[in-house]
Amino acid sequence: MTDDEAAAYDEFGMLKVYADYEGIPWEHPPEVERRSYAVAGGQRVSALAWGRTGPELVLLHGAGQNAHSWDSTAMALDRPVLAIDLPGHGHSDWRDDRDYSPQANARAVAEVLTQAVPTGVGVVGMSLGGLTGIHLAARWPQLVERAVIVDVSPGVGTRAGSMSNEQRGAAVLMAGPPTYASFEEMLKAAGAVSPGRDLETLRPGVLHNAKRLEDGTWAWRYDRPGREGGIRRDPALLWDDFAAISGPVMLVRGARSVFVHDDDEAKMRELQPGLRAESIEGAGHSVQSDRPVVLATLIADFVASNR
Repeated sequence: MTDDEAAAYDEFGMLKVYADYEGIPWEHPPEVERRSYAVAGGQRVSALAWGRTGPELVLLHGAGQNAHSWDSTAMALDRPVLAIDLPGHGHSDWRDDRDYSPQANARAVAEVLTQAVPTGVGVVGMSLGGLTGIHLAARWPQLVERAVIVDVSPGVGTRAGSMSNEQRGAAVLMAGPPTYASFEEMLKAAGAVSPGRDLETLRPGVLHNAKRLEDGTWAWRYDRPGREGGIRRDPALLWDDFAAISGPVMLVRGARSVFVHDDDEAKMRELQPGLRAESIEGAGHSVQSDRPVVLATLIADFVASNR
């Protein structure tokens, strides 16, 4: 693939490939479009709206990802959903103060939901999106009917400090080079932190997460934490928020992931006695990428249940 071809790709052009790979029925292309929402500070938050009606579910991705990480899950859910590019990610604006904490993210997401959803919905968040969902559910309970937290807990700060680069996976790229000479070089960098994955299976995700700069080099489509400044907050501050969630909560862990330990789950159960906890075999940290159909089945069942 040439750089010109990579720069001109159709962001919705690979959906049938995803569907065929995951065994998701395909009768016709799904209804999906990109939308933009104005939030505080003169910022805009971008999102992918699936379906013709208002969303029944809101999907929040992890750090260094974007709304397209949910494409297969959204198709498997086959219902109206809104997959949001968190601030500083995907097509959403970068913040001048570089505050991409769950607390700041939740404020922006709350503004989006106030515009996009007339009533409370289920909010599904993975990693940074899961922490964002915790704060959102605690502080804006009228917007969150129920919460699904995917492979993260407020204890993740302690866990991350002891992880190897292999365990961190693609998150290692966030601290890597700021630019690459070509798209193919960028793709090879992603392959280097994804052992066992064929480069061609990574290409669609890298296309979604890359942009060509004016000088012809390539950069990731997110604000890098290695840049000067930025605001960081200890995820452990969110334990009180987790305890304050009033609606039903489900934790979904990737069986191959080390981001959530058994003692984290035990503390979550202590704070939320009604917690539903699931583990998905064959999934690492990015559960929506590794096992999207299984995750969608769990989400659909949780949404339909009384708890």
